[in-house]
Amino acid sequence: MLIRYGYELTFTCPQPTMMVCLLDAHRERSQELRYEIPPMTIPAIPTRNYLDTFGNTVQRFIAPPGDLTITSDAVIEDSGLSDPIELDAKEVPIEQLPDETLVFLLGSRYCETDRLADIAWRHFGSSPRGWRRVQAICDFVCDHLTFGYEHARATRTAFEAYEERIGVCRDFAHLAVAFCRCMNIPARYANGFLGDIGVPPDPAPMDYNAWFEVFLDGRWFTFDARHNTPRIGRITVARGRDATDIPLVTSFGPHTLKAFRVWTDEVDAAVLEDLMRRRAAKASEQALL
Repeated sequence: MLIRYGYELTFTCPQPTMMVCLLDAHRERSQELRYEIPPMTIPAIPTRNYLDTFGNTVQRFIAPPGDLTITSDAVIEDSGLSDPIELDAKEVPIEQLPDETLVFLLGSRYCETDRLADIAWRHFGSSPRGWRRVQAICDFVCDHLTFGYEHARATRTAFEAYEERIGVCRDFAHLAVAFCRCMNIPARYANGFLGDIGVPPDPAPMDYNAWFEVFLDGRWFTFDARHNTPRIGRITVARGRDATDIPLVTSFGPHTLKAFRVWTDEVDAAVLEDLMRRRAAKASEQALL
């Protein structure tokens, strides 16, 4: 399966402003890219990448005063398989967990394990351990929260989502992550591209999505408390403790988001061939200048 994905964001800054962005597919998928126009800015400005603490690729630049557009377009080859289900996947005893997973048992900015521990054990303490316990958490969160873009609030925590019973995809993920950590299951927050592949089209404008991953049987598995069903074509951008670690854009100064467009669609080989032909023709034209 081929998936075309990308973005176009325009910011307006009143003064030179440093920004960092997490917008592109995780480097673990680099070998599956079949076409890519790397991230570019309009107007063209110097940018550089670095790896953060969690192994995500971050783009860093200083936005000039006025409008700045950052865009990218790519085609990736995907297995076409939905998120795996392994009902017999077991929890790993805490004393046997790898060192690098322990941070994902701790509370974090948006996942207050201290405020949710008693609630978690009350709801899930008698659930079968392992995969079924995580699924029970997803079922509860999906039923407990009402999704709506009008409910978006950047400061809402997992506990507040539990109390208010509303949220967007990041709130669903935060609450599920916090519950898993309360039950001593390492859980990390993730975001990325998720198109309407294999499901009815969503009439709302395309956006980045949030989900989460849990450590069972010695590996990380993907869960999605908002959709609560295995999905096809998930393209991870970044992972961290919660949304604090992996915001799409961080601005170290005032800015306005003037335009925001994201696309994630299944395409056929003819589309890929056309994109590559256009890129080759453009490169030839530039070589003649």
